[in-house]
Amino acid sequence: MTTQDELNTLIADIAHDINGFIGASVVDLESGMPLASSSIRPDFDLDVASAYNSEIVKNKMRTIEALGLDASLEDMLLTLDTQLHLLKMITDEMFIYLAADRQATNLALLRSAVNRHVAALNA
Repeated sequence: MTTQDELNTLIADIAHDINGFIGASVVDLESGMPLASSSIRPDFDLDVASAYNSEIVKNKMRTIEALGLDASLEDMLLTLDTQLHLLKMITDEMFIYLAADRQATNLALLRSAVNRHVAALNA
């Protein structure tokens, strides 16, 4: 079981490592509620983003099941013209949602930082 302090540290460490960090939340997949979150922009509503992104993850899992794929979801990238959004599974019941400024970072650095910190959390 992951503690609240560990989740808060995960978010803080990722924020520190990613240029252009906008916000991130660790989300309970079933409820869509953030278990930990942080944003540098007061108008970036992580509660709303977490809820909607949990629906995206659940729909992708249903798609995998409907197609009969022998696979599990690792992550999803959503690209906006000004932002990158990454949804990375932490466990079957929990994922991290991250938003970053597209001009200040790139996909490889974003995924590398998130994967490294999630692996350390799961170790």
